[in-house]
Amino acid sequence: MLSSRTASSIRRGAQASSFARMAATPQFTRSMTYVYNEGAVAQSKEFSKKERAHEDQFVKQHEMEQLKRLRADIEKKRAELESLEKEHAEKLEQVSNGKE
Repeated sequence: MLSSRTASSIRRGAQASSFARMAATPQFTRSMTYVYNEGAVAQSKEFSKKERAHEDQFVKQHEMEQLKRLRADIEKKRAELESLEKEHAEKLEQVSNGKE
């Protein structure tokens, strides 16, 4: 029969070998350093200010372009109106000269 010392060393050896097997098996763990909340970047004040300034600049530029186009349209309409008034005055003069 085995002595108690020998039996315990065999048990320890069996435990050690099962531990070694567990340690040798690869364990895949997922580790993340930091989890970002969705939209966390957009919530920062500096980003919001920068984005707002960029949007304001775009809107201002767009409005300036629209004003430039409208002013050009107004000038075209004024020229067209002057041309029509001149044509009307000529026809009116022809009609009044024909009656006399």
